[in-house]
Amino acid sequence: MRKIVIFGNSGSGKSTFAKHMSEKHNIAHLDLDTLAWQDTQPPARQPIKLAQQSIKHFLDTHSNWVIEGCYSDLIEYLLPECNEIYFLNLPIEACIENAKARPWEPHKYETKEQQDANLDMLIDWIKQYPKREDEFSLNAHQHIFSHFRGTKHMYVNNIPLRPYTKR
Repeated sequence: MRKIVIFGNSGSGKSTFAKHMSEKHNIAHLDLDTLAWQDTQPPARQPIKLAQQSIKHFLDTHSNWVIEGCYSDLIEYLLPECNEIYFLNLPIEACIENAKARPWEPHKYETKEQQDANLDMLIDWIKQYPKREDEFSLNAHQHIFSHFRGTKHMYVNNIPLRPYTKR
């Protein structure tokens, strides 16, 4: 059984890599962005218990899966269920370049223009990754990686991801 969790900074290639893994292994794919946020303006995090209920439903529905996101609080909930993790620990500059080249994500934005309007905010967010002390931080992701006892991989550049990236 394949039960994979992919995590890292915004722009690190999590979604692209997870889509590839899903297609390659014919397994279900869940982007944690789709359940981590309430549908409000301004955006607010979903209560953790509700997000965990959604994750549990996904896990109960699929025996093989890949789940990706930057939410260490939700990833920690998944760790007892997964057997393989990928930490996409790319340099900030690579994440920024990936964010600038990001295709439209219709599950997050109604239009490509709305997505592009948030690019400056996203780049600022990416730059803060090593300094933050929250569930989205480098520190939180390093903690997950160092304490996981199953099969684990860390990518520190785009080279291993290139075969999976559609250009």
